[in-house]
Amino acid sequence: MTAAGDQDKLKFPTSLGTSTATEIRLLGQDLAQDLMGKVGFGELAFWLVAMRRPTPGELRVFEAVLVALADHGFTPTAIAARVTYLSAPDSLQGAMAAGLLGGGSRFLGVTEDCGQFLAGVLAEHDGGLPDTDAGWDELALEAIRKQRADGKFVPGLGHPNHKDGDPRTPVLIGIAKEEGVRGPHLRLFEAVGRMSETALGRKLPLNGAGVCGAALADLGLPTELLRGFSLLARAAGLLGQIAEERRNPVANDIYMSVDRNAVYVDPEHDA
Repeated sequence: MTAAGDQDKLKFPTSLGTSTATEIRLLGQDLAQDLMGKVGFGELAFWLVAMRRPTPGELRVFEAVLVALADHGFTPTAIAARVTYLSAPDSLQGAMAAGLLGGGSRFLGVTEDCGQFLAGVLAEHDGGLPDTDAGWDELALEAIRKQRADGKFVPGLGHPNHKDGDPRTPVLIGIAKEEGVRGPHLRLFEAVGRMSETALGRKLPLNGAGVCGAALADLGLPTELLRGFSLLARAAGLLGQIAEERRNPVANDIYMSVDRNAVYVDPEHDA
């Protein structure tokens, strides 16, 4: 057993939140006096991870990313949340968690995958960064071909619905340009879009999840945490989905449509 004296010596350092009987401090600030009503949630979320306050331009891009990822309709994450809420209406947290757990390589996770792909290409590039579109195109073409030679998809390319272009992509790039935070990740991502047809034989659109990853990476946020920002955004969307489920339920119809159309297949003849 640990002696009482040893307990007094234990320290668990944190730069985030601490509290006493009379005060709550967060990020070195008095929560009640310095932050509440003075700092928006988006700014706080950025600050908590980056350990610095974003500039106004960075904040605009960051919050545009959160808006872009919040809700995309009846995606598997939304359906999971609604059906879980149908099964356990006493467990809002369970329904929210069910939706968030579905954030992976096909939904939401592309943001992180794309950010890491772009960061990896930039890290491996010898010499300085290109200073012309032609230079970026050459770097992108090489990166796409290497990715495909390794048997991997290029994250951020293609979309199941927006075949002719994801409407979020040019808007976010435009905001980043306006705010002066269009950095190397976005420049490379744009070049990937331009060179996709040359490298792959068909032109694929740059999707919104990918452009969000590029934009977040240009803000200096850790690429290994980018999926967390996708989940932060989607949490708001899932809460909206559950609120709508309460107003206009569809989860039972989803459940029953599957249940009533289930067909038994003999496992010996299951192809």
